[in-house]
Amino acid sequence: MSVDWDALKAAAVSARANSYSSYSGFPVGAAALTTDGRLVTGCNIENASYGMTLCAECSLVSDLFRQGGGKLAYFACVDGNGNTLMPCGRCRQLLFEHSAPGMKLLTVSGIKDITDVLPDAFGPAQLEEHKNG
Repeated sequence: MSVDWDALKAAAVSARANSYSSYSGFPVGAAALTTDGRLVTGCNIENASYGMTLCAECSLVSDLFRQGGGKLAYFACVDGNGNTLMPCGRCRQLLFEHSAPGMKLLTVSGIKDITDVLPDAFGPAQLEEHKNG
């Protein structure tokens, strides 16, 4: 499958329009394509109790499961000005958990593989090894 990165980024910009970011003033939108070609999107949803804020990536994974699950193949994230954002470490871990092998991310320094932005990641495979080891 090939990806139109401009269209994926535009979907992230569109998702960002639904952001609830009244505390930080920093709206974020995210969009991804699944391995079966579905588009999933998310936006940040803040909370007065800051620790309960949902990142756009969390919202995106919720949309993934709302649509029946699957694995993420391509991902883009934008800020309030439409600039590409790099997911934080927590969100990289979340994306890794739900990524297909070789998932690609549009980052501030170009298109990267999920394993490039979260090297030596801990995930479901390590848990399976532990249970079976």
